[in-house]
Amino acid sequence: MTRSAPLASLLAASALLAGCATNRVPDALGNRPLLANPSAVIATEIAFARAAQDDGQWTAFRRFATDDANMFVPERVVAQSWLKGRADPAQAVRWQPQGVVMSCDGNAAVSTGAWQRPDGSQGYFTTVWLRQGDGRWKWVLDHGDTLAAPRGSSDAISSRVASCKALPAALPAATATGDVKQGASRDRSLVWSSAVAPDGARTVTAQLWNGAAFETVLEDTVAAE
Repeated sequence: MTRSAPLASLLAASALLAGCATNRVPDALGNRPLLANPSAVIATEIAFARAAQDDGQWTAFRRFATDDANMFVPERVVAQSWLKGRADPAQAVRWQPQGVVMSCDGNAAVSTGAWQRPDGSQGYFTTVWLRQGDGRWKWVLDHGDTLAAPRGSSDAISSRVASCKALPAALPAATATGDVKQGASRDRSLVWSSAVAPDGARTVTAQLWNGAAFETVLEDTVAAE
């Protein structure tokens, strides 16, 4: 992943999202309602980006990743193994979230946005987040690529929450070929996959349940190098 709107504007947009989602469903124990709250993921992205500047890029990546997280560098790697002992660059990449989709139960989300490197290059990122048992968010998949032209900037951060209606009993079949890894929220309303073809081309997708079917809400495709 390679990841600037002013921090104040991002925080303001994040706060506006707090009231956007009202889906409440029982948790795995059936005794505590969870609120699908996209602003929590936006706030975590902002904290992640700030930590990269304050504490070092790879230090921040290690801190916010789960033990089994995967990332692309550009090949797929186990993040904590690849990051272990890796020195922080003198200047960290900067990034800003631009959108987030979240599961009905509020336990999984996918964020996307733009990044800028100190050398002037720019691109996009896609990150899958899971809510931990202590309420914190950590990423489990991070992907991105360079762009010839930067994504447009806006103070508004888009958000969408999966429907809680008639939640699916099964995950959609994977359509990609090659080395495919698929994950899903506990309620199966948000599904993500990453696939690496034999020639190294890769695709990352996110699908959201709309109450009747899965919709592909994000698809990143990177050609073989």
